[in-house]
Amino acid sequence: MAENENTRQLKVAREIQRDMAEIIRSKGMAAYGEAMVTVSGVKMSPDLSLAKVYVSIFPSSKAEAVMATLEEDNRRLRGELGRLVAKQLRIVPELAFYLDDSLDYVEHIDELLKK
Repeated sequence: MAENENTRQLKVAREIQRDMAEIIRSKGMAAYGEAMVTVSGVKMSPDLSLAKVYVSIFPSSKAEAVMATLEEDNRRLRGELGRLVAKQLRIVPELAFYLDDSLDYVEHIDELLKK
């Protein structure tokens, strides 16, 4: 049975990633201080009540401000997500935003390799 739950978690995560990316994109870069915000991944809790949304922010110097904006807008973003997933999900998951700093890591490795 765990296999089905796992598959369901992954399917829901992919759908939420797509929808959140669209919601954030539709707000435009101006809403996030001209930073480019990308939803790089979503992880769902086993009961599908929590979506951990990982975002990449470019330039990374604006990451703190963008994360604060996402937290402030959390309820509104969840509401918009709810309208998009209402047909597929019984409950709209709570959103928790996390900074995906893997781009910074790649940049750092790149810098080290150039030395």
